[in-house]
Amino acid sequence: MLSREDNELITNTNPGTPMGELFRRFWLPAALSNELPGADCVPVRVKLLGEDLIAFRDSDGRPGLVDAYCPHRGAPLFFGRNEENGLRCVYHGWKFAVSGECVDLPNAPEGPTFKDKIKIKCYPCEDAGGLIWAYMGPAEKKPPFPGFEWCNLPPTHRYVTKFIMECNFLQAMEGDYDPSHGRFLHSTLDGNRNNPSNRIRPGQQVVIFDSMEARRVKKPAPDVIEETGSGVFRITSQELPDGRKSVNVAPWMMPIFPTAGISRPGHYASNMRIPMTNTSIMFYRLRWGYEAFSEDDLWEYKQGAYTHPELVPGTWQTKANIHNDYEVDRVAQKNFTFTGIKTFPLQDIAMMESQWGPLADRTQEHLTSYDHDIIYIRRKLLRTAKNLMKGIEPSEPWNPEAYKVHSSNVITEQGTMAEAIEAAKARAYGKVPAPVRVAPVLLA
Repeated sequence: MLSREDNELITNTNPGTPMGELFRRFWLPAALSNELPGADCVPVRVKLLGEDLIAFRDSDGRPGLVDAYCPHRGAPLFFGRNEENGLRCVYHGWKFAVSGECVDLPNAPEGPTFKDKIKIKCYPCEDAGGLIWAYMGPAEKKPPFPGFEWCNLPPTHRYVTKFIMECNFLQAMEGDYDPSHGRFLHSTLDGNRNNPSNRIRPGQQVVIFDSMEARRVKKPAPDVIEETGSGVFRITSQELPDGRKSVNVAPWMMPIFPTAGISRPGHYASNMRIPMTNTSIMFYRLRWGYEAFSEDDLWEYKQGAYTHPELVPGTWQTKANIHNDYEVDRVAQKNFTFTGIKTFPLQDIAMMESQWGPLADRTQEHLTSYDHDIIYIRRKLLRTAKNLMKGIEPSEPWNPEAYKVHSSNVITEQGTMAEAIEAAKARAYGKVPAPVRVAPVLLA
C-alpha cells in the first residue's frame, strides 16, 4: 500500500505539483493528428494535465496548442476564427500565432506596438505517428523528441484511436503490468478454447483454464525488472516442459508508455493513458507493425471491436461505459465469459474506473508478491518526482534512442536462460539473433 501522502503525490498531475512537473518534462500526446485535418481547420478543445487548451493548425499547417481563453478578458478561443496564420478571438479580434505571440490587437488605441507586450500561454507541438504531441515544461528544459519507431513509419503501418476513461491515470496504467488478472478477467468458461481473442491472434498457443483451481496462482511470478535508458524492462522467463527457454520482455517507458495490449500477429501495442484531470484520462490505443496493415487487420481494429471498443458517434465516449454498467451480460457471465463484458479493453476499464472510485485510496490495499511490478513502477515514479523537487532532473527525456523499443516474446532451444534473456532483450531493440524463434503469444 501507499501512504496517503505518496498516493496524493503520485496521482496529482495538476500544474505545480511534483508529478505534474515530472509529466511536463516529457513529450505527451495531446490529440489525434486527424482531429486537425488541415491548415486553418476548426479549433479543437484539449484538456491536458489539468489545463484547458485549444489545438489548431495555422495557414502553413503547423500545429499549435494555446490557452483556451483569450488573455484580454477570458473569452473562449474555441469559437475563434482560424485564419491567416493565427487564431483570432471573436470577442475583440485579438489574434495569436502558434508560437503564442499576439500578431494583431485591433481594439487597442495604444498603437501597433502594444501587441508586442501580449503573449498567450502556448506549448511547442510536433505532428508524429498520427498524434499531435506537446511539451508543457520549461522552455530551457525541452528535450529532444522521443525516438519511438512507429512515429517514423508510414500511416499504413499503424492504427491509433482514443477514448475517454473516467479515472486517474495510475489505476488505469497499472492494469498493463498486473500479471495475474488475465487468467480471470479475460478468460472464457470453456478454458479459453473459444475466447474471441483467438480470432485476433490466430495460431497462438492457448493457455487452458478448465477450473478455478487451474486459474489459481501457485508460485511467484518469474519476473525480473531491469532499468533502461527510458524506463524499465519487465522480463518473464520460464523453462518449458520440453527444455526450451521462453522469455518475454515488456518495456515500460517513462512516464506513461507501456507496451502491453492484445494485437494481431507481427504487431506491437502501446496503451497511452494521458491525464486530462486527476479523475479522467484520454486513452490513446495504438497498434503498429513493420509491414503495412492488411484489410483484415484494419477491419479487426476498426470494426471487430475486440481491441478498440465502439464509441458513441461524434464523441470519445465508449458506447458501453460506467454509466450503463459496461452493458454487462449476466447470462454470458454465467455461461461463457468470466465477466459477461464483451471486449478486452472494456473488461479492463470496468475494473479500473472504480477502484474505491475514480481516484483509488491505496492506503486500503493489500498487495501480494504477484504485484511486484506495480510496486516497482510506483516507487520509480515517486522517486523521480521527489528527485525533481530537489532539483534533480529526470534523465529519460534526454535519451530519445532509448524509446526505440518494443515488446519481445521468443523461444530458444539453445544456450542458457541468461543467453535467452539477452537474446530477447536484443529483439526488443529490433535485433533478432539467428538462433531465436518468435514464440506463440500466451493468453495468460
